[in-house]
Amino acid sequence: MDRFMKWMTEKFAPRLEAFTKNVWVDSIQEAIMVTLPMIFIGSLITLISIVKDFVPAMPDLTPITTFSFGLLGMFIAFLTPYTVMHKKGREKVKLIAGATGLSLFLMLLKPDINEDGTIQFVLERFGPSGMITALLVGVVVAVMMNMFNNFSLFKKDTKLPEFIVDWFDFLVPIAIVLTGGWLLVYQLHFDIFALIVSAFEPIQAVGQSLLGIILFNFLGVVLFSFGVSPWVMTPIWYAIWIPAIEQNASLVAQGLEPVNINTFETFFSGWIGVGGLGATLPLVVWFLFAKSTKLKSIGKATIVPSLFNINEPVIYGAPVVFNPILMIPMWIIGLVTPIIVYFALDLGLVPIPSQVFQLWYTPMGLSTYMMAGIRGVILLAIILLLVFAIWFPFFKLYDAQELKKERDEAKQQQS
Repeated sequence: MDRFMKWMTEKFAPRLEAFTKNVWVDSIQEAIMVTLPMIFIGSLITLISIVKDFVPAMPDLTPITTFSFGLLGMFIAFLTPYTVMHKKGREKVKLIAGATGLSLFLMLLKPDINEDGTIQFVLERFGPSGMITALLVGVVVAVMMNMFNNFSLFKKDTKLPEFIVDWFDFLVPIAIVLTGGWLLVYQLHFDIFALIVSAFEPIQAVGQSLLGIILFNFLGVVLFSFGVSPWVMTPIWYAIWIPAIEQNASLVAQGLEPVNINTFETFFSGWIGVGGLGATLPLVVWFLFAKSTKLKSIGKATIVPSLFNINEPVIYGAPVVFNPILMIPMWIIGLVTPIIVYFALDLGLVPIPSQVFQLWYTPMGLSTYMMAGIRGVILLAIILLLVFAIWFPFFKLYDAQELKKERDEAKQQQS
């Protein structure tokens, strides 16, 4: 164990941290994060729509979701190249890079252009289903803009105004990008969108399998226990979650049953992530009963954010990070809880969520009830009892260890 901890501390964690700070990876994460308010809007509409069940005269607010969450692909296509250029200090080109990404994305959606001048898009392709396409488009545009950063059609001592020079220099990478899209879509008749969706279907399938759900959750828990922010997993998680919940909603709208279990934040914060990734809320509650002054203080300081699924304070304050006594139960929970929740949903004991709900900071139990009813709350209660039991012996061991330290320090001060 000591050798493993040393390897993780000195080798793995620093290298992973360096990877996540890479401009390209960091930009993709930030582009997704910027779109979260648009996703939140869809969640709020879900909340408000519950009222419509009791007040039928209430207007239909779903178009708000359509033109926020439903345009996620467009936002990503613009924000990805924009963010890369911004982080690389290419301020002059960041807006045109974003516009180029949006232009290429729309072209690759392969709309029907009619003789009367009208154009028809498939609305579904603008949203979560187009997220992977949008990310790839954004990266391609960013790469091209970066490659042509030092390119110019003019000599350095040209007398032309700088903005004129910039306009013409930007034409080259834009022309290459859009001509490439034109060749693929309108000359070779490739449906890039369908091709990418098909290529990522195996990943989606793995992400919805029991093994995939356990793997993705456990990996996030392990990384977090070594101090690496779980947001590093955001591109992978969202690429699975968002299309999955969209498909579930579409199936329900057609009168069919939802099929995707690993759906967005509902699966996570509703059951397996109570208190945050790693289900740390029970640990915080145990801290409130600690004999150690330190742990009792940490419990009091972190109980409120934990109720809203914010657990960075306890992860770094207890600490759980690089603390084998608390890392081990967190890993066990990261393996056990997804299995229980998966079978409960797969066997039909609890309804599979089919509504967009990204309000992960909703107090524990409330989001679970709204998405899965009373049966979802019963499952949450079972999970909580189990997680409380798993944390308890490790909490007692850590509490005894910290109490001994405090007593030893007190004796040293008295002597």
